[in-house]
Amino acid sequence: MASDLKVAQADGSEPSRHPSALEPGVLILNIVLSALGAIIGLQLITQLGITPNTAIIGALVAMLLGRVPVSFLRGFRSIHRQNLIQTAISGATFGAANSLLLPIGIPYLMGRPDLVWPMLAGAAAGMLTDAWMLWRLFDSRVFPGAAAWPPGVATAEAIRAGDEGGKRARLLLYGIAGGLLGSYFNISMSAFGVAFIGNMWALAMFGIGLLLRGYSTSLFGIDLNALYIPHGVMVGAGMVALIQIIALLRGKVGKQAAAAPEEELELTTDEATVGKTLRIGFCLYVLFAAMIALITGVYAEMSLAKLVLWVVFAAFSCLAAEIIVGLSAMHAGWFPAFAVTLIFLVLGMVMGFPQMPLAILTGYIASGGPAFADMGYDLKAGWMLRRREHSLEYERAGRFQQYLSNNIAFMVALVMVAISWQAYFSQDLFPPVDRVFVATIQAGLSDPSITMRILLWAIPGALIQWIGGPSRQIGILLATGLLILNPNAGWAVLAGLLIRFVVTKKYGEAATSPMEILAAGFIAGDALYSFFGSVFKLRK
Repeated sequence: MASDLKVAQADGSEPSRHPSALEPGVLILNIVLSALGAIIGLQLITQLGITPNTAIIGALVAMLLGRVPVSFLRGFRSIHRQNLIQTAISGATFGAANSLLLPIGIPYLMGRPDLVWPMLAGAAAGMLTDAWMLWRLFDSRVFPGAAAWPPGVATAEAIRAGDEGGKRARLLLYGIAGGLLGSYFNISMSAFGVAFIGNMWALAMFGIGLLLRGYSTSLFGIDLNALYIPHGVMVGAGMVALIQIIALLRGKVGKQAAAAPEEELELTTDEATVGKTLRIGFCLYVLFAAMIALITGVYAEMSLAKLVLWVVFAAFSCLAAEIIVGLSAMHAGWFPAFAVTLIFLVLGMVMGFPQMPLAILTGYIASGGPAFADMGYDLKAGWMLRRREHSLEYERAGRFQQYLSNNIAFMVALVMVAISWQAYFSQDLFPPVDRVFVATIQAGLSDPSITMRILLWAIPGALIQWIGGPSRQIGILLATGLLILNPNAGWAVLAGLLIRFVVTKKYGEAATSPMEILAAGFIAGDALYSFFGSVFKLRK
């Protein structure tokens, strides 16, 4: 670490070579904080049903260590090492809780504890495949680095503020204070902050969806969720989104349709890489689905034709789910991973798969989406810290080091889950959504009208997504809002959009940077309040 610092101090700039995730100091801290992040994730998802974003915590730890007057810690003053540290702890938190423990709880609750270890192997394969795919897809026309990725913006601005100080730091601190205060009064400050960063069309539909879901019973006398309306809208929008991405790669959608903000910055991932990644990713999902069917023994419960259908459907579902979750995370900073998994579970039930193959299918699909979205936030943070000041090669090198940090975190998370799952399950501690999945599988589709409702509401979902185009993703974001029961967040999003419109109208582009820094503070304050509030709640 010392050599990089000498280069930086000699010419006043960042070192030309990106710090490595395998440097002894970075590697040790990554392992320690990944273990901590995994414990946090496991505790919170089993006892409260949530998984907090710990990226800000990791960044703060690295910043504080860099200021300790000890020579071997000085290397952590580098914003790029801080980025590697926050990438690791964040990846371990979501990896352990959402991508590993959640999937293995499903067969256990189905009365098959013997399938926990095979399911853990399959979930790890799905998680690692998702991470590899996002590393390859990030900063392409499908998932541009210049897109919103709001939690990533919050992390990057926190790191920048700690490094630069001055007006930027003051604005961020004001935002954090506002985020903490608003969260105390039960205002969704992350949703409010997102409104200052993301695509206004997409976020408006997200807010409308949140309000419709929240007030449908009181306004219209119907429960949208009970009627599977959000699920149908997401199915339709998701299918059209996949078609739009394919069309985009084949050049049938104009470049303008997919343009992202700050489009003067050249993309670092070309379309040939995107197409190759999607093809290889699908093949990997097929391979791992076949492996899971073999080692769990579920192949014995299906005919050869149905087994082939199960393998192909599992691979398609994983690919579709990660794209849907990724697009939601990219535009809104929220991702309905549980709901999307439930959608493909219901579709699997419609296709007539037996109960245990459905349980394994559900765990396999659930293993990837959160890891994909969370890594997107971390890569966005790194992109913001690197892209404007450095070359394309430096950005690619930094992204690869983040990918290594993330994989180290995943390995730590895998070890933590492997040694602790029995302690949690023996105390009847499971992610709450596992019980939803199991209850759905065991109940079956006793009401054939559910299928018809999903297919019927897929039509408007598809139309809205098609009308909005691939740049706005309004169908996906409307469905995301409909799947989340949080009307307060809907009001916060729409209020933020209104303020953003008025301020931009009055001050023009000069207001963009201050609003984004304040927004990052709102999101960071909300994340800190949620994290520490959850920790204190666990202690009570």
